[in-house]
Amino acid sequence: MDVDAPPGFGAPGGHNPPPPSPGSANPNPPEPAAPIGLGASLPPLSPKQGGKDPSIVWQHFIKLTGFDPDNPRSQCKYCKNQYKCHGKKNGTSGMLQHMKALVANYSEEKIRLALARMIIIDELPFKFVERQGFQEFMEIVEPRFPIPHRTTIARACMKIYSSEVDILRGAFVGQRVCVTTDTWTSIQNLNYMVVTAHFIDGDWNYQKKILNFCPIANHKGDTIGRTVESCLLKWGIDRLFTITADNASSNDVAIDYVKKKTKERDSSILGGEFMHMRCCAHILNLIVQSGLKSIHESITKVRNAVRYVRASPARFEKFQECVENEKIKAKCLLSLDVPTRWNSTYLMLDCALKFVRAFDRLEEEDGHYKLYFCELDGNGKKPIGPPNYLDWENVKTFVKFLGIFYEATLRFSGSLFVTSNTYFHELISIEDQLQQLCSVDGDPLLKSMAVEMKKKYDKYWGSMDNINLMLFVAVVLDPRYRLKYVKFWFREWYGKDKGDEMSSKVRDALKRLYVERVGQNGVSSSSGSGASLSRDSMPSVGNASLSDRIKSYNNRFKQHLADEDSVESKSELDRYLLESSEDPDVEDFDILMWWKMNSSRYRVLSQIARDVLAIPVSTVASESAFSTGGRVLDSFRSSLSPNTVEALICTQNWLKDAKKKRPIKFRECMDNVEDMDGFEIDTEIASVCPIPMEEDPSTVVLDNDE
Repeated sequence: MDVDAPPGFGAPGGHNPPPPSPGSANPNPPEPAAPIGLGASLPPLSPKQGGKDPSIVWQHFIKLTGFDPDNPRSQCKYCKNQYKCHGKKNGTSGMLQHMKALVANYSEEKIRLALARMIIIDELPFKFVERQGFQEFMEIVEPRFPIPHRTTIARACMKIYSSEVDILRGAFVGQRVCVTTDTWTSIQNLNYMVVTAHFIDGDWNYQKKILNFCPIANHKGDTIGRTVESCLLKWGIDRLFTITADNASSNDVAIDYVKKKTKERDSSILGGEFMHMRCCAHILNLIVQSGLKSIHESITKVRNAVRYVRASPARFEKFQECVENEKIKAKCLLSLDVPTRWNSTYLMLDCALKFVRAFDRLEEEDGHYKLYFCELDGNGKKPIGPPNYLDWENVKTFVKFLGIFYEATLRFSGSLFVTSNTYFHELISIEDQLQQLCSVDGDPLLKSMAVEMKKKYDKYWGSMDNINLMLFVAVVLDPRYRLKYVKFWFREWYGKDKGDEMSSKVRDALKRLYVERVGQNGVSSSSGSGASLSRDSMPSVGNASLSDRIKSYNNRFKQHLADEDSVESKSELDRYLLESSEDPDVEDFDILMWWKMNSSRYRVLSQIARDVLAIPVSTVASESAFSTGGRVLDSFRSSLSPNTVEALICTQNWLKDAKKKRPIKFRECMDNVEDMDGFEIDTEIASVCPIPMEEDPSTVVLDNDE
C-alpha cells in the first residue's frame, strides 16, 4: 500500500497543526503527540489511554492487512520497508531505529546539489527556486529543506561545473582525442565558438564532451585556430588526432595553424597529415542544394498549398476537418519549409504526401482555397497551384530521391554511435544513384537535378586526393568488410589498375599508422629462431653424403616456407587483413564490442581502431550546442557572463551523457537557433557566475540580498 509522506512526517490524516512560535511555552500539551519532522527530537509519549501507549512510530508506519494476527507486519510510509510489529513479541524498537536512520540520511547539501543539477539539465532560470509553485511543492516533499536563494543555487551550479571539470580532465590523461568545432552568431550579434571532444574510452564506450562555448572576436582562421589551441591547452589535451569542421576557407587556415603548433610534438600522429576532416553533412548539403537551385513547379505548387493551410487558424481548422473526414491517421504535422534549407523542403513534401486526399477534399469544399491561387500576391504575381495528380506523382519521385540524401545526413550526424565507418557505404549509394540518373536511361524528371549534383559531388568527393584517407581506413578496420571490400568497390568504379592503386594508398596509410605505433623494429621476430634451428640441423662439412646434404637443404627450404606461411609469424595487421570477415548482414552488430573482445589478439591494431573509429564525420555534435545556446542566450539572459554561459552549456552536456545517452536532434540543429524561445531569468544573477574554470566557486561574491 502506497501512502504519501504528509508534510513534516505528520499524522496519517494529513492535517498538521501549525508549529509553536519560537520561544513560546505550552504548559498544557494536547493528548496526541505533536507531529514532528525527522530532524526534530522525539516528543514525550502521551498518557495511557485504555491501557495502551500510542507510540510515535505509528505516525510514520502503517499496519498491513492480510497477515496472520499472531504475526502482524508494518510498513514505513516513505521507504516501504516492512517490520514485524507484534505488541509483545516485537514491540516498536525496530521501527524507532529505522526512523532514526532516516534522520541520519537527510542532507541539505545533497538536496541543494540535486536541485542545481535539475536547474542545469532542464535549462531552468536560477529564480525558479523562488517561484511559488516550486516552494509549495518542496513543503510537501521535504519541509525541512530551506529553499535557497537564487544566488545560492547559481553558486551550487558553478560548484558542480568545477567538480565535473576535474573528472573530465582525468579522463583525458593519455587519451587520443578527435574534436569538432563550429562558430555561431547569437541574437545579441556576438560571435561564439564551440569545441567538442570525441573519443572512445578504455571500456570501449563512445564519448562526446563539449569542452568550451566561448565568445570569439571574429570568424577569421587565425582567431579560430588560436581559440582551438587555447582550449586544448586549458584541458591538457596533447594527443590530438583530427579536427572536423565545415568547408569554410577560414577553417582551412585554422586547422593549418593547429597543425603547425602540434606536428613536432611526440604525441602527433604522422605529423598531423590526417588532421583535417571536412564535415560530410555540410558537403552533402552543398551537393543537394546545387540540384535544387532550379526548383520544379510541382514543389512550388505543394509549397503554396501548405502556405495557404498554415496562413490562419481558421484555414488550418478547415484542413483538419478534411483530414478527419478522409480518416487520415498520419501523426506528422503539416509544416512550411524554409526554401534555402533542402532538408526542410524534403520534410514538408514527405509530410504533405500523407495528406493528398485531404488537399483534394479541401479543393472541393473550400471556395477560398481556389480563389487563393487566382489572387495576386505581394509581388503582383499569382501563386501557382493547386497541385494536381501529376504534381503529386512528381513530388513522390522527388521525395524518394531526396530521402537518400536525408537518410545519409542522419547517419553522418549520429551522436550515439561511431560514424567514420559509415561514410564509405553512403559514398557507394550516392555515387551509384547519381551515375544511374545521369546516364542516357536516367529519369528525365530528375536528370537535370542529378547532373548539377554530380558536378558538385565530383568537386568534393570525385577524387581520392580530396578525401581524408582515414575514412577509408575506418572501413578496413570494420571486421565485416576489411580491405577486400574497399578494393572491390575501387575496382568497380575505376577499373582494376587504378582501383588497386587506390587500395594500396589506403593500406599504406594504415600500415604507417601501425608502424608508428609499434616502432620500426616492433614487428614479429619469430623468423630468426627458425633460421638458427635450420643451421643447427645442417650436416657438418665432409661427414654426409650428397643425398643427405640435399635432403637437409630441402628440409631447410620447407621450414622457410612454413615460416613464411605461418599466421603467427606475421604482424597483427597482416593477420587481421588475411582473416575472414564477419557476416555483414548480422543485425545490431556492435563494432566497438567486437574490438573490445578481440583487443587481446590485436593489442596494437585495437588501439589504432580506437583512434580511427572515434573520428566524427560531421560537426552536428558541436552545432547541437548552439541549440542550447539559443535558449540560454535569449533576450532575457543577454547579460549572463561568458563563463556562466559556458558552464551551463558544458555541464548540461556532461550530466546528460553521464545519466543517459540521448541522441542529438539533427532537425533541431539544422533549424535557426536564433528563433528558439528561451526561459526568463533575472539578469542580476549574471554578477554571481563569472567564474573561470580554475577559480574556486566558494570565492564568489554574492549579491547583498542573498
